[in-house]
Amino acid sequence: MLELGVQTKEIVRDEDPEQGFRLLRAAGFSCADFSLNAYLLNLDIYDAHLNHFFDADIEELERFFMPHKQGAVRAGVHIHQMHMPYPVFVPRGTNEDNSYLWHQMAPKSLRICAFFGCRYLVVHGFKLARELGSEDAEWAQTEKFVHALAPLAKELGITLCVENLYSGLGGHMVEGPCCNARKMAERIDRINARYGAEVLGFCFDTGHANLVGIDMEDFVTRLGPRLKVLHIHDNDGRLDLHQIPFTFTRTRENAS
Repeated sequence: MLELGVQTKEIVRDEDPEQGFRLLRAAGFSCADFSLNAYLLNLDIYDAHLNHFFDADIEELERFFMPHKQGAVRAGVHIHQMHMPYPVFVPRGTNEDNSYLWHQMAPKSLRICAFFGCRYLVVHGFKLARELGSEDAEWAQTEKFVHALAPLAKELGITLCVENLYSGLGGHMVEGPCCNARKMAERIDRINARYGAEVLGFCFDTGHANLVGIDMEDFVTRLGPRLKVLHIHDNDGRLDLHQIPFTFTRTRENAS
């Protein structure tokens, strides 16, 4: 049965997480996308201002998130998916920062996901096509990251879900990682066969697809059962506005 959820970022707050989950439930949401990306923001990663939230050992992180876990249960909200902080690799970042993202943030994100009893963890693939010269070379680097996490994902019963992304080029939105459904179906099947488990799946993002002109029906049909989670939002075809379908204005802040 399909469940309707929304991200917890800016709704569920650390000082009283149960209140936020109750707001979600009252609004009609039975599940949630827990925003681990709220604890290490993408702008801070790009600016090399890592806060090292994930330096804490897993026992400390579990204690920190226990009120969130309990609050969700009391509010009747199921944590259906989580979103790993992104990017997981910065092309011109330092080796120290990229190593932290790979070896500290990523595996601890999986363990937090398991702590919440959540099966799906959304991951952004590497944006490296321009640096490496092709989408295939770009995917090869993302696949290394997937293989590094796959044994732990199998152990914990978690499916990593890569997402179709976009990139900016000369003032235009162009396809980013994971925008070829045929290739992604083959890659997912090949990797899962290697591990004998569903360690890899797909998160289809309708807003990102709209930005780059993807045929959504064809894409999800080709993915079939490999499609595990959806991110449904709308935009004007020019900017990643992340608005409720058919309700947005001309800016992300809903200003006319």
